[in-house]
Amino acid sequence: MKRTAALLSICVVFAGCTLTKEKQCPPETVSSALSGLASSSAVSPLVGASAPQFTADAVMPDDSFAKLSLVSYRGKYVILFFYPMDFTFVCPTEIIAFDKKLEEFSRRNCAVIGVSVDSRYTHLAWKKTPRDKGGIGAIRYPLVSDITKRISRAYRVLTDESVALRGLFIIDPEGKIRHALVNDLAIGRSVDEAIRTLDAVIFVDTHGDEVCPADWHPGRKAVKTTFDGIADYLSGNSKEEKEKK
Repeated sequence: MKRTAALLSICVVFAGCTLTKEKQCPPETVSSALSGLASSSAVSPLVGASAPQFTADAVMPDDSFAKLSLVSYRGKYVILFFYPMDFTFVCPTEIIAFDKKLEEFSRRNCAVIGVSVDSRYTHLAWKKTPRDKGGIGAIRYPLVSDITKRISRAYRVLTDESVALRGLFIIDPEGKIRHALVNDLAIGRSVDEAIRTLDAVIFVDTHGDEVCPADWHPGRKAVKTTFDGIADYLSGNSKEEKEKK
């Protein structure tokens, strides 16, 4: 029993105990602390769950203000991406990069929605600012105002109760989150990688017995979900590697 308490000493801070040679926390106290820690930190993952729904003010492609509801995008794939703040530095590069590839998303029945904690008025002012002055110009997809921070909090990207980290979520036509990515504030995301991952999600949705291996791109071989299937895939990869050498 004493050995068990010592091995679990990492948890004693939660039980208010101090481990010394003279005194050890009773195992039942440590067990109680562990249970409390587990219950308080248990958070179900977002991937595979229904996307948190929201209705919020947004600046639309034509610069009008409107209420945007995520549920209205059912039947489409959605790229929902969060960014920290308007009139900053990495953010405009990402927003413009998504806009440049908007046709690529549209061809895949996918809508793009940007979200930050700024007001709708700040969004519009940024859109009205020329790019050579640090603005984003005529972006052709909605920018949502999460001024209450409720959306960022629901998607677990709010940091220091201030701004959103660079979260990106792929939501399928049924409203389920299929992919989640979160970058630190200073690290921009790859739009090409977002498209590649979206292609993988679409492929899996339309090929029930195949899955996408590492670095998969459309046109490349997928994996049949059997032991023979993975053996065949790995065998083919080994041959390709030998030929390259």
